[in-house]
Amino acid sequence: MSREIKITMLGATGVGKTSLLTAMYDQFENTIGQTNLQLIPDLKSNAILQEKLGELKSLVDEFEATGGIQQTRRGVNSFIFDLGKKGGKPSIRLNFQDYYGDYLNANNPFSDLEKVQNLINESVIILIAIDAPALMEAKGQYNEMINRPQQIKNILAKAFQELKEPRLVILAPIKCEKYLQNAKSTQELLRRVKDEYANLLGFLSSERLLPWVVTVVTPVQTVGKVVFSHIDVIKEGGKKVPIFKFHKNHIHAKYSPKDCEQPFRYILRFLLKQEINRINYHWGPFSFIRSWFNLDQEIKEAAQNVVKDCKTNPQDGFAILQGKQYL
Repeated sequence: MSREIKITMLGATGVGKTSLLTAMYDQFENTIGQTNLQLIPDLKSNAILQEKLGELKSLVDEFEATGGIQQTRRGVNSFIFDLGKKGGKPSIRLNFQDYYGDYLNANNPFSDLEKVQNLINESVIILIAIDAPALMEAKGQYNEMINRPQQIKNILAKAFQELKEPRLVILAPIKCEKYLQNAKSTQELLRRVKDEYANLLGFLSSERLLPWVVTVVTPVQTVGKVVFSHIDVIKEGGKKVPIFKFHKNHIHAKYSPKDCEQPFRYILRFLLKQEINRINYHWGPFSFIRSWFNLDQEIKEAAQNVVKDCKTNPQDGFAILQGKQYL
């Protein structure tokens, strides 16, 4: 039986957690899938992802859009992927956990907040989806409302108490096509991530956590040709609510995502390094990885090929902020 690694998609409602996961899976076949590795979703995950992929691709059907797919229904969805050599039995299982974003709202039952906290407590990899327009536009006034960096910091602070095993935290700005058009805007995107998530990053780099936590930034263009246009503000329940609008950058533009596989590359790079790390320590949930790679040299070589194309250049918006020893 394949071993399981739990990964949680972290973010509030509407930031694009499900869109990110959908685009990651879709682009796996076009990039990493060209190696000897295969990623096979279970039947339920496959059905949901195909439905979400159709919604994602339909965003380029009209010139203007509101920029996302239908939000996850109440509850927690586990997207199960078996990873292994093509034509062989799976060697490892990746369990991506995606929850109903409204669970982070204060007016929900405490039990809903606990569900999210428990997911993070159990996960060795945390994938934080960041709504880039909320981060970048209107001088960032909607960032706390939509991306909730302080709430995310507090959730991780509780999960990482007395941490003694490696963890990977991926900050993934999405809907960021507008901000990756040139070197200046790309650098500004990376700077704003560091500034607006300074409390989280400062916590992760604290004396107790720095030896254990890997933190990386991986911008993802989930659609590729749909860019932020403007914000419409409407009144809802007496409050002003921003509606982010997007449009195609060309009337004939087609669905063309970019760098969606990069979070997968970092995940595999992280797992691979646990096998070759020479520190003599009990690795807890990673203890099986040594035998996994040693038993199948072909999988080890395929994973190493995947790692070679992992982007790390800040000029492209990518950055390893800490924990390079685990990558």
